[in-house]
Amino acid sequence: MTNGGPVASLPGGRTSVLIVEDDLGIATQLVRGLRRDGYDVDHVTTGGEALRWGEPDVVLARIRAVLRRVHPGGELLTHGPLTVDLRTRKVTVSGREVALTPKEFDILECLAADPGRVLSRQQILESAWDAHWYGPTKVLDVHVGALRRKLGVPGLIETVYGRGFRLGGA
Repeated sequence: MTNGGPVASLPGGRTSVLIVEDDLGIATQLVRGLRRDGYDVDHVTTGGEALRWGEPDVVLARIRAVLRRVHPGGELLTHGPLTVDLRTRKVTVSGREVALTPKEFDILECLAADPGRVLSRQQILESAWDAHWYGPTKVLDVHVGALRRKLGVPGLIETVYGRGFRLGGA
């Protein structure tokens, strides 16, 4: 059974990932792939072992994101001229409503949740599609391009070469 694992930022900007997986074959492939992408990776086989590693930052962030989507009270994210209403899934720029596809909204929600933070293509794909997305990352570039055109604010969604995207200058 594949489970999400705790993630923590380490000094120097490196990220540590804990894989919680009881299937050794799957775990070996996950560990190898993540290490190849520059992560510090550890592996345990049970949830009990994982709990001894401490509080999982990226799992908590994911829980918060899900709760924001299902919370009936709604929440507004604002950044400069941009307003994202998580309850109604409406987006406005300088008071003008912008019609987005569901995927475009999900991508924008990821970026607007923490303006200025660089999110990797993989982080956005996992959040906007699902954690097991294995298709081409080019699909994200196409959606981001359409999102930029619809929002009509140059520099609002920035590409950070070799890293990913962030919600930038407002």
